[in-house]
Amino acid sequence: MQERPTTEPNRESLASLLGGSKGAIDASLPPVAFVLGWLLADSSIGWGAVTAIAVSVLVGAFRLLRGDRARAVLVSLAAVIAAALVALHTGRAEDFFLLQLLSNVASSLVWAASIALRWPLLGVVVGFALGQRTKWRRDSALLAAYSVASWVWVSQYVLRVVVYGSLWWAGEVVALGVARTVLSWPLVALTIAVSGWVLYRALPDDHPGLRQPQPRRAAGEPVATSDE
Repeated sequence: MQERPTTEPNRESLASLLGGSKGAIDASLPPVAFVLGWLLADSSIGWGAVTAIAVSVLVGAFRLLRGDRARAVLVSLAAVIAAALVALHTGRAEDFFLLQLLSNVASSLVWAASIALRWPLLGVVVGFALGQRTKWRRDSALLAAYSVASWVWVSQYVLRVVVYGSLWWAGEVVALGVARTVLSWPLVALTIAVSGWVLYRALPDDHPGLRQPQPRRAAGEPVATSDE
């Protein structure tokens, strides 16, 4: 009978690979600014939009000083401007959050489809971060683990859709601002932690970890070791 390994492979946290929730914190500030501007200006969508865009510009400048890519900063700013234009066009303050709602609908569908197609997006993201490209897909254990853990990410998007959708339908602007904050960086941090736990629980005990994908092997065959 084959003996189980006496030492557990060194497994780094998923948060250390994905960079934590810093970007989600930055993204939650403009929506809060919109709600504050809307409230302080007696439900003025125009002032709410100006406040949100101004805060987005300040956040973008800070991110550039921090060393973030200019393209990512511009995309974030464009998203805030688009949300403000939608609200100004419809005359409904809650529509500032409409693009965010639709974005989460799309994200939940894309992540679920990636699992069904055996290209789980968590594996794609982590594989890219580790410079593995698609090498991880040749490891059946990693492929299965990434698929299971990716459902945690699907769940976070579905949760946002349910909460945002309900509040948007009811026209609850302040509650949308609160939900946008609570379901941004705290939920991202929780999702990274839970999906990391699920990922490692789904891997065999003798698997060497995310940085060492193993070729497909027969059941019961020992894992190959790497000296790299």
